[in-house]
Formats: sequence, structure tokens, C-alpha cells
Amino acid sequence: MTPPTSRTWSRRGTTPVVRVRGRSQRRISIAALTCYRPGERSRLIYRPIIHRDHKVGGRRSFAWTDYRDLLITAHRQLGRPIVLAWDNLNVHRDARMRAFADAHDWLTIYYLPPYAPQLNPVEGIWSLLRRRCQANTHFTDPEHLMRTLRRGLREVQCRSDLIDGCLTGTGLTPNPSELNPQ
Repeated sequence: MTPPTSRTWSRRGTTPVVRVRGRSQRRISIAALTCYRPGERSRLIYRPIIHRDHKVGGRRSFAWTDYRDLLITAHRQLGRPIVLAWDNLNVHRDARMRAFADAHDWLTIYYLPPYAPQLNPVEGIWSLLRRRCQANTHFTDPEHLMRTLRRGLREVQCRSDLIDGCLTGTGLTPNPSELNPQ
């Protein structure tokens, strides 16, 4: 499905043609959390994984244990309870994931309605990455792609106004009375 040639920006009148060798056998997955608290700086916590052996029976995406580890890390970094708004990905609704959430009082999960990606602020993060660090870039190998993604995500992490803009784009706002129980 990868075309034999790819076009990119160049000087006026000259369109460079870059040969693409074919699809990589590797797969990259990234999971991210956007964290909001009224009166505090917004945060982005992410975890990338390169799946090198997905063709020989390895996993092709994040497992529930990877999401569990991400949530534990986020809880340690934030030092507060987490209210999570998740989409309806099958791993998010896994019985083991629900059992984990039920076993920990610091974690509350709400599920977004089906087919509502416009309510997920993390979708705005992926859009930023596609428009900023991935635009007009010819990746030489999966490690080049991973370096570029990490650099782009670090830039977004440093700019809390971009993370706030992703929440604003959804039309959702955190309710301070629910986030700060008295």
C-alpha cells in the first residue's frame, strides 16, 4: 500500500521525488494522557512502544498491562487521584482493566460515547504532531520516526497552552467542584 514514490516541498518549479523502499515490518504505538486541574499547568504523559516482533505472533498494540503501567506512572507523577475519560477501545474495556480500576480508589473511569473522537483531547495532540513534526518529513527508518515523535511530544509537553487548546477544542471543561472534593 506504500507508493513507490513520495513528493515533498521544494523550490518553486522543482518537485523532488524521493524513493520509498517499502513498508517497515515494525509497528509503533503511543499512548498518552492529557492531565488537567484548575489552577495548575496542564500536563501530557505519554509512553511509546516499538513492536519489533508483531509479524511472528507478538502483540501489535498496547496490552492492558501497558495501560495499567501508564496509569500507575501518571498517578505517581501527579500525586493525586485520576479521573479518566476513555474511548471505547477494547483494551480500555477489558475486564482485567476494570478490575484494576475497581481495586484502586485513586482511579475513576468514565467512558466517552461510541464514535465521538471529537470529545477526546488526545486526538488534538495527534493532530498537532501530524501538522508540526511529521509534516513534509521523509523518515529514513523507524528509529528516525520515533526520535521525531519524542521530540514533538516533548515540545507539546513544554507548552501547556497547546494542551489546554486540545481540551478547549472538545468543548469540555473540567468542573472544579468535582475535581476538588471538600
